[in-house]
Amino acid sequence: MGFLEIRNATKSYGNVKVLHQVDISVEEGEFLVLVGPSGCGKSTLLNMIAGLEGISSGEIAIKGRVMNGVHPSKRNIAMVFQSYALYPNMTVGQNMTFGLEMHGVPKAERDKALRDVGKLLQIENLLDRKPGQLSGGQRQRVAMGRALVRNPDVFLFDEPLSNLDAKLRVDMRTEIKKLHEKLKTTIVYVTHDQIEAMTLSTRIAVMYQGYVQQLGTPKEIYDTPANVYVATFMGSPAMNVLPSRVVVKDGLPHAQITDAKGAEQLLKFSQPNLSDWDGRDILLGIRPESITDPDGADRNSRNIVPLRNLVGITEPAGADTFVAMSLGGKDIIARMRADANVVSGQDFDFAINMEKAVAFDPKTEERIKP
Repeated sequence: MGFLEIRNATKSYGNVKVLHQVDISVEEGEFLVLVGPSGCGKSTLLNMIAGLEGISSGEIAIKGRVMNGVHPSKRNIAMVFQSYALYPNMTVGQNMTFGLEMHGVPKAERDKALRDVGKLLQIENLLDRKPGQLSGGQRQRVAMGRALVRNPDVFLFDEPLSNLDAKLRVDMRTEIKKLHEKLKTTIVYVTHDQIEAMTLSTRIAVMYQGYVQQLGTPKEIYDTPANVYVATFMGSPAMNVLPSRVVVKDGLPHAQITDAKGAEQLLKFSQPNLSDWDGRDILLGIRPESITDPDGADRNSRNIVPLRNLVGITEPAGADTFVAMSLGGKDIIARMRADANVVSGQDFDFAINMEKAVAFDPKTEERIKP
């Protein structure tokens, strides 16, 4: 049994069901990220764990205790909001210890918790300031500190970095990761940012239209997406998904696609069971970094397939060069080395790592498993 158990949880508003049979088991010390677009149900699920939203059916349990109907103040959880939710008339120290004071914790104990957490978050010099005197990053640290002083069973983060600028988001992401590795706390974290999800989590639940599309480690989500939605949502740039047909040649399955000039090309699969799909249409999924120049190809791969194709446009991006081209009648992106000699409007010898390719059923959009 997990430390936090979500069993067949649903949520409805009248006749509108916004969450469908969510089943997630979170172990103690795990960092679970709920990721998905606006309106997918991730914040609703977080609020149900917190007790801010009722549960329509199913169960939510923490440390074996069912929380259905239990008041938020009795759940021993702490929540960090997107808006920080700090009291403007209180000092940083007062904001951080207010919850402890309301729960009747003695002053000496409150002061010790404040000192310890202030030192941990490196905000000891800010304790006498008011929130209006702090930067966005500092206010976020205070909001986190207010949660940490309580030593709760579960930390809940609701898009805590959304209000920060790009550089500060990266910095705070690193701080949250370090904090989790140091304290081994149990965290459920909501974001719409798939980079945050990949870098912070031990596991990710990808959500869409009230359903958990896939639950797994960042590597599982990225390398073996359960369906086309997960494949295209997770990753920047997104996975290329293009129409193809399976052709068996010399006893091995190949993806038959058309290049930019309309000529047919065969790309050998590393998934033998796709021979069962001989003559049938599929959707071929290839990550941009699996399409590169021969010198930049993965040396450990056993299936690098050459492909000569017409280059569309190139986009230098510092450490990488992104190349847009047509394949399978779709515009796709390749991720090349910065010094790859690729020129717009010319043919180029690409190398495709078909060991990393995945195939999807075009009717269900589910991944065809080995």
